Amino acid sequence: MNHSDRILRNAAALLLTCAVLSPTLSGCRAHGGSGPYTAAEPERRDTSEAQRLNREAADLMASEPERAEALLRQALEADLFFGPAHNNLGVLFLGRGELYAAASEFEWARKLMPGHPDPRLNLGLVLERSGRYADAMEAYHAALDARPGHLDSLQALTRAQIRLGEETGSTDDALHQIALEGTTAEWREWARQRLQ
Repeated sequence: MNHSDRILRNAAALLLTCAVLSPTLSGCRAHGGSGPYTAAEPERRDTSEAQRLNREAADLMASEPERAEALLRQALEADLFFGPAHNNLGVLFLGRGELYAAASEFEWARKLMPGHPDPRLNLGLVLERSGRYADAMEAYHAALDARPGHLDSLQALTRAQIRLGEETGSTDDALHQIALEGTTAEWREWARQRLQ
């Protein structure tokens, strides 16, 4: 079974567990019907409008998350199959601790963006936040399969390996790389401390 198959299985298990155990939990959100979006007919999809709305939302995600969410929903009404809007909506849900909704959006994005690491990395973050560290590591591996050397995925995988006590020979190499090239000063300092 490859990383993508395991991720799909693990995400489905997370979604099912969340839905069955308690749809009223703050991290869970139930949607009626077949999904939360009204899909336009295929000939009426407006991908350029979805791209425009997604860009506008991305600029507002940190400062005006409610407005960003509304724009992302509009983007998905314009083109339900625009993966970056699903991914960004998942990021908003993850930031609010709505793990079920976030996982659902990252699954959409993963399917629509087969060669992109971000939805896989983000799904790993959901799994990690829900305490499913081994499943999260599989998601991080899948992100690195999609884009070898993706630094954000390498950082997340290395952190998970250390958290689980499953360091390998490559963990030390990854720490050296993060210490030099980490995406933030905090990541670089984290790696340096682990190397001491």
